[in-house]
Amino acid sequence: MMKAGLLLCVAAALFTATAAQAPAPSASLVVEVINFALNLEYLEATFYSCAAYGQPLPADLTGGGPASTGCQKANLDAKTQAIAEELASNEMDHVALLRSVLGSQAVPIPLLNIGSAFGEAADLAAGMTLTPTFSPYLNSLFFLHGAFIFEDVGVTAYAGAVPLLATSSYLGDAARILAVEGYQSGIVRDELYQSIDVVTPYNITVGDLVEAIAALRAKVGTGDAQGLESTSGALTLVPVDSMGLVYTRTPQEVINIVTLGASNGRGGFYPNGLNSALGAASQTATGG
Repeated sequence: MMKAGLLLCVAAALFTATAAQAPAPSASLVVEVINFALNLEYLEATFYSCAAYGQPLPADLTGGGPASTGCQKANLDAKTQAIAEELASNEMDHVALLRSVLGSQAVPIPLLNIGSAFGEAADLAAGMTLTPTFSPYLNSLFFLHGAFIFEDVGVTAYAGAVPLLATSSYLGDAARILAVEGYQSGIVRDELYQSIDVVTPYNITVGDLVEAIAALRAKVGTGDAQGLESTSGALTLVPVDSMGLVYTRTPQEVINIVTLGASNGRGGFYPNGLNSALGAASQTATGG
């Protein structure tokens, strides 16, 4: 017990020393980072709310932004419905929290495509036009694939935001949201792993489709390309680097993924782009 207590004290001292040495971020940068996170939370919250309830976000969470396209109730079994409802609740709470933190500086929800963009992403991942068109609303298994597209990205995005927030007072909240995103990612990965050998209508297994999605993320946005198993067949429910650390992505890398590699930052799940000034310029700030 004494040894564990000593290790905690040492860790706390190291964290305090590192934080003290880090330069405080400008107020404008902090606002931009939180608004960037809000853009991503809008996407996740809208998708899960639609899948769980068939309803987009309520007006008090959108800031007067445009209605999303493709919203529909997913055909889910009882267990997956419960998962979808919890994920929706988590993400809607995140939207409410970030909007509260930002106040009048919160950007409105951008135009989101949570319908045909999933089919476009699946076609890009598979390298061909899939028939029938992929939709996360078709059944529980496809819903989990849709969630997989987002969850790992959310984890790496928040992990990449830590250097940008540095000694900001909002760093703690960001870390706690990161933890929630990590829990969610683990749930989705575990659920998919339980069906890893199931053959989809596309004559490929769930494991192969997940691997293709992970590879597409790595191709258009760099970072991890870990599906549910390593090349040696080892389980990879927790995608980490060789040091056991979660992967990180810069805002530009995240934008590349959610816009499906669009060169102008407009496309995929954000037809008109994100409501954010972060992007290529932030690569320098993060050392990416």
